[in-house]
Amino acid sequence: MVKLVLCFIPCFAGLVTATQVHVQDTALHHVIGHVNKSTANGFVSSLVFKHRLRVCNAYPNEEAMDIYRGVSPHDDLPKGYGPRNAHPMTKLTVDGPMDYKTCRDFLTPMNPGDKFKFLVGNANAGTFAISDLPNNDAVLFLVIYRHDRLSTAVSFESHVFANLLNAQVAVIDTYKGNVKAQPEIRDAPSKGLTTRSETLKFNSVVAVNPGIYQVSLVGKKDKVAANGTLVALNRQSYVILRTGVEPEHGPEYPQALVVYPKSDPNALKSVAGHREAPFALMIMIAATAWARM
Repeated sequence: MVKLVLCFIPCFAGLVTATQVHVQDTALHHVIGHVNKSTANGFVSSLVFKHRLRVCNAYPNEEAMDIYRGVSPHDDLPKGYGPRNAHPMTKLTVDGPMDYKTCRDFLTPMNPGDKFKFLVGNANAGTFAISDLPNNDAVLFLVIYRHDRLSTAVSFESHVFANLLNAQVAVIDTYKGNVKAQPEIRDAPSKGLTTRSETLKFNSVVAVNPGIYQVSLVGKKDKVAANGTLVALNRQSYVILRTGVEPEHGPEYPQALVVYPKSDPNALKSVAGHREAPFALMIMIAATAWARM
């Protein structure tokens, strides 16, 4: 059984010291890659970045959502890019639209100026633009959700997961309503071992040891509103979402908990030799960009 060890960004001495990730009101400028050796006769190797996009649909609606990627020659492009960089809109959700409270990974090339358009039915729900890309491998996470309780407008939050040994978990609150709740993470129950729990902070990223954890939304008087299971593997990135809305008008969607992706618990056998340590090494994570639009 893994002893619960969390590392907030940044980490300090002690069990857990939390610092909220700075939220920027800017467009996203991040993504992914690997080195591709040039076939030309010479000494130059080109960098070709792998693009793995992770999208979560936290926009409460009965209709599912489609996603398109592309850029028009008439769109505003970043400095140094022109109409030659334009390319037609490509449907990413070819396997079917995304239902509310679902997440999905997409392997797709990305370029500065690209726009992701989100459609609910035939209606354009919103558009998210990339302003710049980094020169490193990473996972780009993007969540679409309800902007407020009065309108049906959307908002976006984005994050780029760095390449780290430990599992990383982004904790995001997209709920719009009056119900108060905080996420908690604890060791999954195991015979003969004492479980420990920690309260997480929304809009933060933590690093955890490999293991199986129970995640809960805890409200007033320690009442549990929702539960989920996190199977954390090294070098993987995860998302914990609080979803739901209490609108001024229209149907209500109660708060719920989404944990993604669902890793295979059998993969933990390879790290079984490290799971009894009372504490694992807390790692330092560099300042991570977090954008809200």
